[in-house]
Amino acid sequence: MDIKAPDLGVDSAEVSEIMVEVGDVIEKDDNIILLESDKASVEVPSSAAGTVTKISVAVGDQVSEGMVLIELDSDTGTDSEDSGNESNDAEADDQQAPENNAASADSVDAENDDKEKAQEDEQASSVSDSAADSAPSSGKATTHALPDLGVDEAQVSEIMVSVGDMVSADQSILLIESDKASVEVPAPEAGKIEKILVEAGDMVANGQDFIVIIGSSAEVDSGNKSATESKAESKTDKQTSSNDQEQAAAEPKQASVKETSTSIPTQSADNKLTETQVNEKLVDVYAGPAVRKLARQLGVDISQVTGSAINERILKEDLFAHVKQSLTNKQAAPASSGTASRASLPSLPDMSNAEIWGETEVQDLSRLQKVSIPQLNYNTYLPQVTQFDLSDITETEKLRGELKGGMKAEGIGFTILAFVVKATAYALTQHPRFNSHLSDDNSRIILRKSVNLGIAVATDDGLIVPVIKNVQDKGLKQIAIEIGELAVKARDKKLSTKDLQGASFTISSQGNLGGTAFTPLVNWPQVGILGVSEASMQPRWNESSQSFEPRLMLPLSLSYDHRVINGADAAVFTRYIATLLADPRRILL
Repeated sequence: MDIKAPDLGVDSAEVSEIMVEVGDVIEKDDNIILLESDKASVEVPSSAAGTVTKISVAVGDQVSEGMVLIELDSDTGTDSEDSGNESNDAEADDQQAPENNAASADSVDAENDDKEKAQEDEQASSVSDSAADSAPSSGKATTHALPDLGVDEAQVSEIMVSVGDMVSADQSILLIESDKASVEVPAPEAGKIEKILVEAGDMVANGQDFIVIIGSSAEVDSGNKSATESKAESKTDKQTSSNDQEQAAAEPKQASVKETSTSIPTQSADNKLTETQVNEKLVDVYAGPAVRKLARQLGVDISQVTGSAINERILKEDLFAHVKQSLTNKQAAPASSGTASRASLPSLPDMSNAEIWGETEVQDLSRLQKVSIPQLNYNTYLPQVTQFDLSDITETEKLRGELKGGMKAEGIGFTILAFVVKATAYALTQHPRFNSHLSDDNSRIILRKSVNLGIAVATDDGLIVPVIKNVQDKGLKQIAIEIGELAVKARDKKLSTKDLQGASFTISSQGNLGGTAFTPLVNWPQVGILGVSEASMQPRWNESSQSFEPRLMLPLSLSYDHRVINGADAAVFTRYIATLLADPRRILL
């Protein structure tokens, strides 16, 4: 019997997973194939019960409505056909001439033999079915939803279990990562993994169904044991012999796999591993997709890295530490002779002696600070330079003073930062090289057509950078509104993943915290960041009046990636922003 693809709602879909194998006995409506399209993911059920004899598609195939997915040997259909044939044979016997009685008797004997064989098969099948039914009836499959993740949505970084695994309550089964945190989701109950409803790389939200678990109990174990015993007793000698042959054939294969896996660690470092050996090494590595990608970018053999997180999970910090340690080892000889400096910081000295170090206290970093460390470490690889300048915002501040009353009446905070954001966005459209990214091969730059500005916001947990999108198309009022909204969401920890992604340039304003200038760190993969310090009244020489005048001066600090930006271009760009801030009307020209 052919099981065909139903109406999928689309012209075609891709086979993402095949849920059955040849030889499996399935029931009607059991899921057999998982299909995925751009619109949805659909599990295709079987339209009949029986034994799978052939799978007509493979993972990655494109299928459409009416295409054969699998072929079944339907037991029910066979019994019906046998019954119908027996009835037809009986009618034919009644109508046959007396001279055919001998042949008819032979036919009846053959039919009796077939009936006895069919009865034996039905008894064996009923025993097997009762054993199979006893297991699921004793355990209940429950679909569980994700708990509160602390963010609107996050990405599935790693799935720590597989279908069929037995898990205990509170065992970590899923790793969820956002720009603000990395969370391990525990198993809500003990039992067997029946189905995993998410995949690595998926974006998930609070309350979304993510796993199906069959709860474990003493009854389940007892039912499984009795089912196994009944099934074992019903096996024929032929089945036992066949299983013995399969086991004997499997043992050499398992031994071969074991020998291969044990031989991998002894592989000489000087010999290049085959692709198969590399894949086998990576199977046992506990690291998420983002960490694996970074390892490939750094050229690190991730199987040689020791993880520092729970269950020895490898973090990005572990990769950086491994690289530094490797560089240290290579330079150990020259460093010991005093002819070369260390490639990384040494370990902290022992501070347990209070007479030398005094009293100490250990405090944990916040989750946001810990998550920020890997991103900050990228700056180590950038040849960063900072350009300083001053902008005379005396007239701009007067304009702001005239407008802020009406803005305040509407509940809008109108600060000088709105002018800085607008002026910077306009400057980036005129100097697009600052609104770009350097390609991986360092041979091209990728110019951004829109200006998405990250605005650094200080919170109790640390610094966070939400993003205002398409600033080049927005006016001062809309910019001021979005700055206020993002600042509130950041301090209330309600920023979504989308609020933190896609920046092409960053502004870090210290407001009225003091200071005259600072060196902001370029936020890779961006190539520039503008720092803004507190404005102050300073004397400036007026050529017309031939005297000094008090002017409100705003310090600007532009840090940039010297691989992409030249020093002269940085000086011109910084002065251009200063000029726009001194007279915002220039933006209208």
